[in-house]
Order: sequence, then C-alpha cells, then structure tokens
Amino acid sequence: MDARVFLDRKGVWAFGLGCILVTTGVLLHIPMFMMGQSMGFRLAGMPMDPDMIAGMYMIIIGVGVAGYGLLPRAIRQTKDAAAHIAVVAPEDAKLGPAHWRLMAVLVVALIIDVMKPATLGFVMPGMIREYQVAPQHAALVPFFALVGTAMGSVLWGMLADIYGRKASILLSSVVFVGTSICGAMPSLNWNMIMCFLMGLGAGGMLPATYALLAETMPSRHRGWALVLVGGLGAVGGYFAASGFAWWLTPVWSWRILWLLNLPTGLLLICMGGLIPESAKFLLARGRDAEAHKVMRLFGTHSHRLAEGEEDETEIISHHHGHHDAPDETLWTPGLIGKTAALTIAALGWGLINFGLLLWMPNDLVAKGYSMAVSSKLLAESALIAFPTVFICTWLYSRWSTRGALTAALFVTLLGLVGVWALEAHLLPNPVLPVALLIVGSNGVIAILLPYASESYPLRVRGRATGWIAACTKGGGVFAQGLSILALAPPLGLAAALIAAPMLTALALFVRYGTETRGLDLRRLE
Repeated sequence: MDARVFLDRKGVWAFGLGCILVTTGVLLHIPMFMMGQSMGFRLAGMPMDPDMIAGMYMIIIGVGVAGYGLLPRAIRQTKDAAAHIAVVAPEDAKLGPAHWRLMAVLVVALIIDVMKPATLGFVMPGMIREYQVAPQHAALVPFFALVGTAMGSVLWGMLADIYGRKASILLSSVVFVGTSICGAMPSLNWNMIMCFLMGLGAGGMLPATYALLAETMPSRHRGWALVLVGGLGAVGGYFAASGFAWWLTPVWSWRILWLLNLPTGLLLICMGGLIPESAKFLLARGRDAEAHKVMRLFGTHSHRLAEGEEDETEIISHHHGHHDAPDETLWTPGLIGKTAALTIAALGWGLINFGLLLWMPNDLVAKGYSMAVSSKLLAESALIAFPTVFICTWLYSRWSTRGALTAALFVTLLGLVGVWALEAHLLPNPVLPVALLIVGSNGVIAILLPYASESYPLRVRGRATGWIAACTKGGGVFAQGLSILALAPPLGLAAALIAAPMLTALALFVRYGTETRGLDLRRLE
C-alpha cells in the first residue's frame, strides 16, 4: 500500500483500522460456514450465531471508518480547482513501461470486478437446490446484483470526483471484502441484500479504471488500450468465475465462490500501491511536485481550461457515470442511425451476458451434466476466447474500428445460432457455440464504449457513452426480470429471440457506422 495516498486525507490509521474491522468481521462468519462441512455446507435455515451478528456490525462500521480515513480535507476547494484543470497526453506520445504496468494492474482489477457478476450463474444451481426455491424466486439474486451495479456506477462516478480515482478504487475494494459474507448467509433474503451491496461495490471499478486510462494514455493509443483492457478483463473474469466453480465447488459448495471476495478484495487493496493517483486530482489539491512526477512518468502535461472549454478525458471516462436521458442531440438525423445501432447492440449484449450466460450453467445441470463438468466446459470456452481479445484489439487499432465492431457482432450472431443448434440437438458439445458467444459478446462490449467515445461530437460524447453503458445494464435487468416472472424462454428459443435485435444492430451498423480509426477527435465537431 502506498502511504502517499493518505497525504492531506483524514488519516491512514482510519483506513487501516477500517480494513482490519471489515476483514475480522468476515472471518467471524467462517466458523458458521465450516460447521456445515459435514452436511455439504448446507446452511439454509440455520440461526445466525452472535459472532456473525457482531461480524456484520464490524463490517458496516469498518467500511464507514475506511471511507472516513480516505476523505480528503477541503473537498469544495478541490472540486472547484479541478474544474479548471485538464491533464492530457500528447497525441503521438510513446508508450513507456509505466503505461504497460498500469494496463496490467487495471486488467487484474477488472478481472476481479467482472468475476463477481459472472459468478452469479455458477451459484444459481446450488442456491436453487439448497434453499429449495423455484428458479424465478432465485432470479431475484442476480436481479438485485444488477440493480446494485447500475446504481453503483452512478454513485462511484460522483465519489471519484470527491475522493480521487485511486481512493475510490480502494474504497470499492473494501466494500468487496465485506460482501464476501454472502457465502455464509443462511437465507435467500440475506443473499439478495448482500448481492445488491456487492453490485454497488462492483459498479465502482469500471468508471475509475476507464478514467485513469483516458487520462494517462496518448489519444492515438487510447481506443485500442480501452479495448484490450476491457476485453481481457471481461474474458478473464468469466474464466476466473467458471474456473473457480469447476475447481472449488465440488468440495466447498457454491458458497465458496462468494467467500473468494475476501482474498480477491484484499489483493486489490494491496495492489493499490501500483495504481498512480490522478495527476489532475493532485494538481487540484496543490500537490504540484507529486503531480509533475506522475505526469513525467506518463508523458502527460496539464493546462488550465479556458472559459467554456470542456476536458476531453473527463467526457470519455464519465461514460459509466452521469447518464442524462438521450435528448435530441443523440437522435439528430445525422446520428440517429448510429445511435440506434449502438443502443440495440448494447441491449442485446445485456441480454446475452446477464441472461443467456447466467442461465447457461443451470441449463447444463438440467441436461444431466454435473456442476463440475458444466463449469469445466464453460471455462474451456472462456479459455478459447482469450487469444481473440488480442486479435480484436489488433483489428480495432490496425485495420478498422467499424470493421472490428461489425466482426464482433457477426461472431456473436454465430454464437447465438450455435446455442440454438445445441438446444435443437444438432451439436453434441457446448464448448464451441459458447466460445463463439463469449468471443463475440466480449468483443462487442470491449469495443462498444471506446467506439462511442471516439465517434460522437464532444458536446454529446459523455451523454452517448453514458446512454450506451446504461443500455448494457438495461438488457440484463430485462433478462432477469423475465426470470423473476417465470417468463424466461428455454435457452434455444432465447438465443433465437436475441439473434433478432443483434441482426438488426448489425444491419444498422453496417449502414450507419462510421470509421474512427486515425480520426482526430476534434474533427467530429
């Protein structure tokens, strides 16, 4: 942990104490989990012992104390000062070791972040069995997790402005650690509450990582860097979730997948020292020497914004935070075709990622595969998808941004057709169709937001990326809403139904999508 984060904040002692309280609070839940060992870790209906209740209070107090410790002094002045500063990397700056190191750290942070929602699919079969509830009742768990993520991305966008990017990443890691007690909860309702809070914590990672990349990357490299980090984070997260499910659930039951938040959250806190503080935040705090050191490291420079001038990096990075409703500016005759294509693609991606892929493990279990085999098959699919992230990034940066998104949409369609064929018993093994689906859908999400941030005029750019990010969550909330109402179609039919909007998005994008490769963003005005 880097002690400089705590300069002119309320105090490193408070953050340390908060972390210790949260970790101890989680550890107090472990005896309850271990007590269930002889019964295959079935804790449903067991009463909570006094240790667990004490642990819960410790976690709540700990998060509050850690948040207090990270709180900067003189917040108002910082916000006012930050509004007049822009930190940018020169257009053609070289990538140095600092850039690659930051990208590696952010990939690990995103893998841990994506792993959480991806795990939902792998705990569902065990949860349904243990609590003996109907699948539509259990679907409330992912539903609340998603609602938490959507609220989290708005909340953390605001918190990052107050706390600075680095501190908001640390604080969301502390929340992560606290929510690992989901694995020791004896009732489904407690699982729902914990999953909502977990989503709230997870919503904080993406906006902060994207913001750091937007601020430190030279604009020529920014697009592909976002595609690479986002893509590796997404595939890695799904691979981690399915791999852990295959490796650990046969012995430790589905509950272990939630308890993993403890080590992974602590890992994030320890990695905090490798994440640089935002130079803009340091300048606004009057810590000029440190800011210049960070700027030398990344080859960036700062300038004061003229009256009415907007900071370009803020617009790119805030696309997970403030989404205004799309007004006429996104739907003008010149933009309506592109906006429609990207909106439908985002909704379709949400349906696949938070619908199809979440239902997949349960569907395989229902087909008679064991949970271990199902997880192993899905982990193999994710492993196949790994190298394609690099291909995707290469296509985006060297060939064509429009072509890369078109290709990703096309591969996603192939995957949907494959899942339909699998359900119609035309294909024997799920690995290939699911791999295509993971490859395509991860390509879509990795490219969608960077592409939107590069293809809209500055005055609507933040709104466009915010709107599209909101649609990705909207698709997921809709899919889980169907589950709750017991209206979720069988997997094959679901794949066929999602193929329709994906095909529409592909057709619209081929017709209205614009090429952004090598485009100077100022030309969009």
